[in-house]
Amino acid sequence: MHESDIANKKTNKLINEKSPYLLQHAHNPVDWYPWGEEAFQKAGSENKPIFLSIGYSTCHWCHVMERESFEDEEIANILNNNFIAIKVDREERPDVDSVYMNVCQALTGSGGWPLTIFMTGDKKPFFAGTYFPKESNYGISGFKDILNHIIRVWKDNRDEIDKHSEEIINHIKSMNVNSPEIVDRRSVDRAFKELSYSYESYYGGFSERPKFPSPSNLFFLLRYYKLANSQNALTMVTKTLDSMYKGGIFDHIGYGFSRYSTDNKWLVPHFEKMLYDNALLAIAYSEAYLVTGKKLYKEVTEKIFAYILRDMMHNEGGFYSAEDADSEGEEGKFYVWNYDEIVDILGEKDSELFCKYYGITKNGNFEGNNIPNLIETNIENLYEDKEIKDRIKEMTEKLFVVREKRVHPHKDDKVLTSWNGLMIAALSYCGRILENNDYIENAKKSVQFIYNKLFNSDGRLMARYRKGEVKHLAYLDDYAFLCWGLIELYEATFDVEYLKKAIDLTKDMKKYFWDEEEGGLFLYGKDGEELIWRPKEIYDGAIPSGNSVATLNTLRLAKLTRDMELEKMASRIFTAFGGKVQNMPAAYAHFMISVMYGGAGGKEVIICASKEDSEVKNLIKERNSQFMPFSTLVLNNEEKDLLEIMPYLKDNKKVNEKNTVYICKNFSCKEPITDMSKALDAIKEKEPVLT
Repeated sequence: MHESDIANKKTNKLINEKSPYLLQHAHNPVDWYPWGEEAFQKAGSENKPIFLSIGYSTCHWCHVMERESFEDEEIANILNNNFIAIKVDREERPDVDSVYMNVCQALTGSGGWPLTIFMTGDKKPFFAGTYFPKESNYGISGFKDILNHIIRVWKDNRDEIDKHSEEIINHIKSMNVNSPEIVDRRSVDRAFKELSYSYESYYGGFSERPKFPSPSNLFFLLRYYKLANSQNALTMVTKTLDSMYKGGIFDHIGYGFSRYSTDNKWLVPHFEKMLYDNALLAIAYSEAYLVTGKKLYKEVTEKIFAYILRDMMHNEGGFYSAEDADSEGEEGKFYVWNYDEIVDILGEKDSELFCKYYGITKNGNFEGNNIPNLIETNIENLYEDKEIKDRIKEMTEKLFVVREKRVHPHKDDKVLTSWNGLMIAALSYCGRILENNDYIENAKKSVQFIYNKLFNSDGRLMARYRKGEVKHLAYLDDYAFLCWGLIELYEATFDVEYLKKAIDLTKDMKKYFWDEEEGGLFLYGKDGEELIWRPKEIYDGAIPSGNSVATLNTLRLAKLTRDMELEKMASRIFTAFGGKVQNMPAAYAHFMISVMYGGAGGKEVIICASKEDSEVKNLIKERNSQFMPFSTLVLNNEEKDLLEIMPYLKDNKKVNEKNTVYICKNFSCKEPITDMSKALDAIKEKEPVLT
C-alpha cells in the first residue's frame, strides 16, 4: 500500500507505539489497544471479553491472519462491538506471551503464533488457539464463527466462563509446580540417548519435519563427545551442520540462516531470519571447527557474521531483531529465483555451472521457482577445487547485486537486550577462536550501546530500544544472555571491566528474579507487572531458557572468582528443577550442559604475565585452538580491579619474575610452571571424564 494511502487510513491506539509489530496493525479497522490498564478498565466498565492477539513483526501466519481477518471490515465490526481487542508483541512482552502460551499448550496440546486468547477483563483466559482462517472450512473453525460463539456464551453462560477460567489458571499452576530433586548425573547419558532416538540420520536434525536448528542440542552433543569420547555424538553434530548449510535454510546468496525448514532435508525454509538463530549457530559452527578442524565450518561462521554486520547492525552498535519471510505479500519472494533469470544474469556458460551445483532447474523446487541449495552437491569436492569455488563465489556476488534491487522484506529494527546478549557472546567467542578482532570490536560496540541506551535512571536494565525509546523492564533472559556475552567478551579481551559488569548483572538478576522459597529464577522481576501467574522457565527450545543460561553463567563466574555463594546459587537451581528435568533431559539440553560443567572438574588456568607479551600471546592462541568447554582462563596482570574481584590471585604470582602458569582444579593448584611449552602441554592434557 502506498504511504499516502496509509496516512489517510483510520488509525487505532497502536499508532503511538514504537513496536514494529504493533505499528503494522495501527491502521487496521479493529480498534486495537496496546496491553495496559486502559484496555482492562474499558473491558470491565463495558462488561466485554478481551480478545488478545500475540505475535511478532516477521511472523508469516500473523500477516496472513491480519490480511484475512484484522483488515476485514466485517470481522472488525464484530470485534469492535463485542470485545476489547489487545495486541501484544511477544518479543517485547515475553512475560505475557509465556503465560498465555502455556494456556494454549495446556488447552490445545500445541502452540504457535499468532497466539489467539479470549479472556475476562481481569486477564483470566477461557479460550485459546493460534491462527484461524476467517471462514470455517474443511472441519477447521473459522475466526468469525469462533467470535460469534464466544459472544453467545459470554451472554448466556457467563458463570461457566468464570468457572472455566479459574480451572484453567489452577491447572496451569499445578502443571508448572517443580518437584525439587538433586539432578542425577546419569541424566546426562539419558539426554544423549533421547537425542539419539530423535536424531534423523539421513539429513541430520532431531525431527522429521519441520526441522529446527536446535543449537542447544548441538552444544550438548559436542560436550558429550568431549567427555564420553562418543563418536556418535560428534557424527550427529557434523551431519546436522553439513545438511543445514547445504539446504535452503541457509541463504547461499546473501548468507545467514532462516528460522526453520518446513521439510525433512532443510530445503524449504520458513524464510524469516532471526538474530538469535544466527548468533547461536555461529557458536555451534565455530565449536565444530575447533573439534574437527573442518574449514567449511569456519567459512559458514564467517558468512553468518558477514550477513549480520552488513544487514542487522544499528549504526550505533546494537543489533536488529529479525527480517521477515514475506515481501510484496508473498513468502520467500525476495529469496527465490527462476531458471531464466539465472541464465540472463550469469550467461549460458556460468549459469550451467551454477545451476548444476545449486539445484536450479526449469521446473523449480519451490512453487515453480528455485531456492538455491547444495543438497545434491558433494561440498568436499566443491571446496577442494579452488578454481570452481572462486567462480561460484563471483556468480553469487553477481546474483546478490541483482537481488539487492528487489523489494526487501520488512526488517524489525528494534534492539532487544536479550538477543544482543547472544550476539555479543557469539562475536566474542568466535572472534577469539577465529582470531578475528573485528568481531570482538563489534561485540564491544554492542555492549557499549546497551550500557549507554538500555539502563534507566535507577540503574535497572531495560528490554527494548527503538528510535530513541527505551521500554519494558528487562526480563530474566536479558540479564542471563547479556551476562553470557560479557563473560565471553572477558575471555576474548581479559578486560576486567566486562567481568565486573557480569558479576554486577548476576547480583541484580538474583535481586529481581530469585525465588527465595524454592530456588530458580522467575521470568519477570519482582518490580514488574504482576500477571495471573509468574512463570519460571527451564525448557530449552530455539533459544535456551534464562534459567539454563544463568546456571552456566553462575558456575563459570564461581570458577573464575571462587565465590562459593555463586556455586550455592547454581546448586539450588539444579535442585529446583531437578524433578522436571529428569523426566525428559533432552528437552533441557542447555541445562544439561550446566550439569556437565558442574561435574566435569575442568581446568582453571591462571597465566601471570602481561597480555602484550609475545610468549603469552602465543600460549593463549594455542589454548584457544583447543575445544575446552569446561576450562577457565584468567590473565593475572596484577591489575587492582582484577585483584578486588579475585583476591586469591595474590597467591598466584610470577615465579622469579618469569611468565608463570598455574593449572588448578576444584580451587587447588599444582606447582607453577615457567616453561611455556610445558605449560601448554599441561593445558592440553585430556580433561577428566564426567563422574
